[in-house]
Amino acid sequence: MCGLAGIFHAAKSEVDTGLLRRMTTALSHRGPDGDGFHTEPGIGLGHRRLAVIDIAGGHQPMFNEDGAVVVVFNGEIYNHADLRPELEAAGHVFQSRSDTEIILHAWEEWGVACLPRFSGMFAIALWDRRRGQLLLARDHLGKKPLYYGYRGDGGLVFASELAALAFVPDLSRRIDAAAVDDFFALGYIPDPASIFEGIRKLPAAHYLLLDRAKTGRAGLAATPRRYWSLGRETLAIGAREAEAALLGHLDRAVATRLVADVPLGAFLSGGVDSSAVVARAAGMRRAPLDTFTIGFPGADDERPYAALMATRYHTRHHSDATEIDYIAAARDQARMFGEPFGDHSSVPTRDVCALARRHVTVALSGDGGDEVLGGYRRYRFHVLAEAVRRLLPASLRRHALAPLARAYPKLDRAPRWLRAKHTLTEISLESALGYYRTVTKVHEARRRDLLSPGLRARLDGHDPGARILALMAEREDASPLAQAQYVDINTYLPGDILVKVDRASMAVSLEARAPLLDRAFVEWGFALPQALKLRRGSGKDVLKRALAAHIPGEILHRRKQGFAMPLAAQFRVGAARLHARLMGEAMLDSGLFQPEALTRLVREHESGRFDHSTALWLLLVFEGFLAHEAGLADSAAPSLAAGGEG
Repeated sequence: MCGLAGIFHAAKSEVDTGLLRRMTTALSHRGPDGDGFHTEPGIGLGHRRLAVIDIAGGHQPMFNEDGAVVVVFNGEIYNHADLRPELEAAGHVFQSRSDTEIILHAWEEWGVACLPRFSGMFAIALWDRRRGQLLLARDHLGKKPLYYGYRGDGGLVFASELAALAFVPDLSRRIDAAAVDDFFALGYIPDPASIFEGIRKLPAAHYLLLDRAKTGRAGLAATPRRYWSLGRETLAIGAREAEAALLGHLDRAVATRLVADVPLGAFLSGGVDSSAVVARAAGMRRAPLDTFTIGFPGADDERPYAALMATRYHTRHHSDATEIDYIAAARDQARMFGEPFGDHSSVPTRDVCALARRHVTVALSGDGGDEVLGGYRRYRFHVLAEAVRRLLPASLRRHALAPLARAYPKLDRAPRWLRAKHTLTEISLESALGYYRTVTKVHEARRRDLLSPGLRARLDGHDPGARILALMAEREDASPLAQAQYVDINTYLPGDILVKVDRASMAVSLEARAPLLDRAFVEWGFALPQALKLRRGSGKDVLKRALAAHIPGEILHRRKQGFAMPLAAQFRVGAARLHARLMGEAMLDSGLFQPEALTRLVREHESGRFDHSTALWLLLVFEGFLAHEAGLADSAAPSLAAGGEG
């Protein structure tokens, strides 16, 4: 795993090598094993390397035979050994065993058509001097990040993380009002936006191709183009055949991710997905597999379930416990993510990555099983809600259920079966709006109460749910489950889950690999009929049946739980600290929030009558981001222009 950075000018002017080195050094945690640079008139590429495959021969930047094509690359191309014979037969000569070299020859042979042929995780920056073209590309599902921005002179800068772009003096760091709204609605900032108006994320399964010959008056410009999307077909397949096929896909995906020239292990949470990966990986190795678990005191501790799997498969198990002060931890989010990021499970995720890094350089994870095989509880609810919508006419839902939902009390602390307000509201809405509501962290009325009038004026009709509605419309002929999965694979997975794992692992120089997000496995799993994934109120049915002989029943059939400690009680006890943070200089000076609304939120939560823990956590994270930005400004980085009132 690595980090990359680059500078590209419209004209063949000299590159600021000092700036390039500062950008690259900011990514040293992604690649502690060395750096590399290439500059020529108009282009500069920087790279930080975490050596995993072909340690001696895989240095970057890497060149083709005549030096006309150069690449820097973050990730792994798992099918590089399969592509090599085809390229050799076409006359390409390889100088190393590295998967990086595959990218060079594949580009020479197929151009941008090489991207759909890669199976892996990648962010690529490739310069072809003969064609005068710069290619920036990101993997199919968005496992590896790539940020970019256009400078005042029309040139382009890009990097693996926002931290590397903080040194670019003429790149706008004005806060994007729509991104703020997205963050409080979803808990993350979905691509292509970042928190800054002048910096974009290249979306998953997209590429940018900048051609110097097509430079306009304003300098370089290109539109991201999609090179891959999930298919529309539903497989005609029976349960037994699907179970056998699942094991075949899973074994192939695990086997390709066990290839490494450095120590390798696996996360083991005590859930179905990581247990499935460990069960298959342990059987493919002669030496015991190292496994890693982090637990929490109390009922949410998953360590006993992880220990069951570790004992069964004779792994070298490493387990630790953690107690997290989330009010303090919120300040660290900006350092790790570079922008507000609200998934609080990222805090223990970094802890388990740090535990793993003390023993290995690569760790397999169980990420992706829920999105690919229908594991989230919200999927089951969405399918049930759709069934109710089909039974009840739209007019009845609109004129009867909606008023009832408004009248029903908001019982945050009541038993789950009594909390019907959200359920009634969601069923009263049309399908896409109902699903958007299930994934919303802070609903619109609350956001409007918290955000300042100046910021609200800048939103100009922005709707954080518009992307979800558009994605649902793209698959309006699909099953309710497939629609919800399609939304999550295009939003929540690349925007939250994969960001969390990439930054948490890279913060400690650990490479994380996700077999359940193998492209072929994702395509196959997504195409399965709804009945094979969702059965009798249980998700991932085909996975559980296929692994029934390999995973203890206590793990297969227990209730799914999140990987984090609860926030509500901690925030009540720490209400004074929390309030002091939200009323601090960073928040008040930003002009983005209404102070009286922040105070009211804390007081209502402290009373015990309401649970505002999600909104309060997001506010704490945003405060940490603002404080971090102010610190950057003090240390000669570009000043923050929040623009809360303009």
